[in-house]
Amino acid sequence: MARKPPSPPSDSRPSGRRPAAATDRKGPPRPAKGPGKPGGKPGGRPARTPEPTPAEGASPDGDRIAKVMARAGVASRRDAEKMIAEGRVRVNGKPIASPALNVTARDKVEVDGKAISAPEPARLWLYHKPSGLVTTTRDEQGRRTIFDALPEDLPRVMTVGRLDLNSEGLLLLTNDGGIKRRLELPSTGWQRRYRVRVKGAPKDEDFAALREGITLDGETFQPMQVTLDRQQGANAWATVGLREGKNREIRRAMEAVGLSVNRLIRISYGPFQLGQLKAGEVEEVRPKIMRDQLGLEAETPPPAKPVRRVRKPRNS
Repeated sequence: MARKPPSPPSDSRPSGRRPAAATDRKGPPRPAKGPGKPGGKPGGRPARTPEPTPAEGASPDGDRIAKVMARAGVASRRDAEKMIAEGRVRVNGKPIASPALNVTARDKVEVDGKAISAPEPARLWLYHKPSGLVTTTRDEQGRRTIFDALPEDLPRVMTVGRLDLNSEGLLLLTNDGGIKRRLELPSTGWQRRYRVRVKGAPKDEDFAALREGITLDGETFQPMQVTLDRQQGANAWATVGLREGKNREIRRAMEAVGLSVNRLIRISYGPFQLGQLKAGEVEEVRPKIMRDQLGLEAETPPPAKPVRRVRKPRNS
């Protein structure tokens, strides 16, 4: 027989009905209902399962833990994820095993037992890359990289795209992975402009194929803007504009029309210009200009922690 449900509390009004047993129903018996809401009737609707708290899963607020670690200058996002997998990262005193976690300024993040510093605001720099440097953090062949040549007082930065070993000119640097991805997305559609020196004496019509777009080895290059500027001895200078950044795109395209590039200088990336910046020099973009050009909102600085000030005794 089905058991009677527990009697209602003494201060509850009896319903006057006896609950029917499960066997009185037509069809297969239904599973028993849960206890219902606290203080409600027995057998009511089951309580809604509570959402996981930030301690149990990813918080909808804040930023991904790897991004916060990168912004604090600990490591790149990829290296930060490795640190997490190795069990070297704790959030609010508890070790985490997955980077799928959002943290806010209220959370305490520790790496190897040491609290990380507060994330820096997003920043952007213009760098005049000299020829002969590799645009990578480490080179398997032992060649010098741009990070070997950057000023020592520059914080940890990432490159926006890259320039070839023998290419020079404007390279954007940032400390923010979100800005890096935004600037590298093809959908951004920002034009990159280059000063290109080629061997020989080409005519304007020689660049017609590049202006229409070409396909090399199954790879399609979008139409380029090419202007023949001037002849200088055995070489000619041209200005080339494109909206992609495929590997050695300009050099390969010029070779396809019978021209050999012997110097390539990037002079602009979207609204950012190389200008008079000398080779090896770095110049920071003003925060307001960066925000205006990228459509970013001004960052709200985290609340300052209270500082205990100790009054020094006056000298007698």
